Amino acid sequence: MRRRSLIAGGGIGLVGAALAAPAIAQSQPEIKWRLASSFPKSLDTLYGGGEYLAKRIAEATDNKFQIRVFAAGEIVPAFQVLDAVQNNTVEMGHTASYYYIGKDPTFSFDCTIPFGMNYRQMNSWMTHGGGLDLLRAFFKDYNIINIPAGNTGAQMGGWYRKEIKTVADLQGLKFRIAGLAGAILGKLGVVAQQIPAGDIYPALEKGTIDAAEWVGPYDDEKLGFYKVAKYYYYPGWWEGQAQLSVYINNGQWDGLPKSYQAILAAACAETESWMIGKYDAENVPALRRLVANGAQLRPFSKEILDACYKATYEFYDETTAKNAKFKAIYDPWKKFLDDEGQWFRVEEQQFDNYMLSVKKG
Repeated sequence: MRRRSLIAGGGIGLVGAALAAPAIAQSQPEIKWRLASSFPKSLDTLYGGGEYLAKRIAEATDNKFQIRVFAAGEIVPAFQVLDAVQNNTVEMGHTASYYYIGKDPTFSFDCTIPFGMNYRQMNSWMTHGGGLDLLRAFFKDYNIINIPAGNTGAQMGGWYRKEIKTVADLQGLKFRIAGLAGAILGKLGVVAQQIPAGDIYPALEKGTIDAAEWVGPYDDEKLGFYKVAKYYYYPGWWEGQAQLSVYINNGQWDGLPKSYQAILAAACAETESWMIGKYDAENVPALRRLVANGAQLRPFSKEILDACYKATYEFYDETTAKNAKFKAIYDPWKKFLDDEGQWFRVEEQQFDNYMLSVKKG
């Protein structure tokens, strides 16, 4: 089921639901759920996305449907949200699917995979390209309904205690990184570690790790990485976008009135728009502040990007050969990405390149 049809399934969008709130309040039950987030409260865009979602749902149901949001560690650790929802410890979670690739690398498609789609392409694949249908079939085995509910847009390449000029400089690098990129960079000698947001700074400060990536300037400034690692690289080729999702226990979802299902789905879509808009607005002044505080921007060299690209598609070939679930999503995902690239190369890229090259008056 596509998100668009899911939103319309109850016959009303979020705005329509809000207008109908008095009728809903009279006829619908009071429901209280708990939402476990994978993010700390200090990150007001990632964690704040869950709060925004809960607020909009409460407003649209005249407070009949209330969701209480819990930060990472308050109910379950950051990387155990999926298990908590699957086992009905909590009714729902807000998380990033690539935290769970230890169970199956296929999970990564619900968030991002290296050298993949940008936000526009991901949104199109999910809503009109069959992506949500494919992922729903996969998540069904985990007793979960997944709904996109956030996106960071393209991410930065992380903070490094020393410059990374050549592929040889990656050898032995202890790097905090999430998702499939860890396994891919392992082919080039990187020692990847997945660490929750709140534990990254002390690991970087103590030298337990040599480098760390998170999201981008706005969050990275809050986490203080510039104080202990001054080289800030781009682009984050492993995250051309990163979609966050709400995970809902299947039984809990089935027990919701249809109008609440429609309101929840519409609120998720609104949360996604809210989040990427906030990042695009806040990253600009945050990057300026980081540079003013000594951060040194560095682009990854073409040598490094080419080596990472080669290792990435070797990894995809290896994984599709041995994992049928991964292949079932990867093949249509890759075709959609290639087709989108033809359009973006003709129009979007040309417009963006010209606009960025023009000297502003």
